[in-house]
Amino acid sequence: MAGDEDEDSKTEEPTQKKIDEAIQKGNVAKSQELSTFFVLAAATVFVAFLSKGVAGTLAHSLTAFIDHSDEIATDPRSLERVLLHLTGLIGGVLALPALLFLVAGVGGSAIQHRLLFTFEPLIPKLSKISPISGFKRLFSVEGLVQGLKGVVKIAIVASAMTFALQPEFIHLQGIVAAEPIGVLEVTRRAALKLMGAVLVVMAFVAGLDYLFQRHQWVKKLRMTREELKEEFKQTEGNPEIKGKIRQMRQARARRRMMAAVPTATVVVTNPTHFAVALRYEAGMRAPTLVAKGVDDVALKIREIATLNEVPIVENPPLARALHAHVEIDKEIPEEHYRAVAEVIGFVMRLRDRKRR
Repeated sequence: MAGDEDEDSKTEEPTQKKIDEAIQKGNVAKSQELSTFFVLAAATVFVAFLSKGVAGTLAHSLTAFIDHSDEIATDPRSLERVLLHLTGLIGGVLALPALLFLVAGVGGSAIQHRLLFTFEPLIPKLSKISPISGFKRLFSVEGLVQGLKGVVKIAIVASAMTFALQPEFIHLQGIVAAEPIGVLEVTRRAALKLMGAVLVVMAFVAGLDYLFQRHQWVKKLRMTREELKEEFKQTEGNPEIKGKIRQMRQARARRRMMAAVPTATVVVTNPTHFAVALRYEAGMRAPTLVAKGVDDVALKIREIATLNEVPIVENPPLARALHAHVEIDKEIPEEHYRAVAEVIGFVMRLRDRKRR
């Protein structure tokens, strides 16, 4: 019951991090039927294109060996040399098909997942040798599907084999009286038909089995909401901590901004909702926005400006436009040059009057 509840709680699709970790541990979606299909395809290619050459080479070598069998010494050392010679001969002839099957086996795995080297699956686990766990796997949905799949596969393959071999029954009946060369050709032709029929069936079975295994693999990797939140905390950081850090950065930025208000040339206001502090000195290419804010921040900017005798000019359209389009410590854009120049010119004229 606990296992079922745990499975039911896994409602979230696995993240890429969870998938990568599973693959690194050797936990991959793998269909044994697809690997079998590739090996069977390699065997079919061997029988169709290479079997004649391999059989001819082997027959020629063994024929020469049999013809001179009376010349073989029977002492232990000579027999050992003969055995080694035969082993090398047969091994050399069968090296090509063995290499072909090896490539097919590796290709069957590589097409399903990227190749990796890990010893994780070899580590003993109690869950793998526990009779209770084995009993549960045997009678689980996956176990029942595997059993049903085996029965259906045997039935389909047997039907395909019967259908493929039926035209060859007449030739196979007279195989006893045929010459050895004729027997090999009939056998080869029948084997090719048989393997071709099985290959077609296995292609269909392997495709369906891979989709099923992929679905089951993803299902096992599903995560609970708690696991998803924990992984998010590990990869992206705790949201609460990130929020506090963001608040601290904003506070520091606000303090720096307020410290720049006394250096401003003028503060343009809305008059109550917006406040923008501009600084302009001789030699500057354009005025720079040194502080801006709305509501409480705007009020604080006006207070600091008043304390430091920075002129405050009400110009609601200009205050809103500069607040919306200009960032702190950036020059004002050209489209606002004229309006800003009028405000700064007005401030300059006021200063000159005070001096006089």
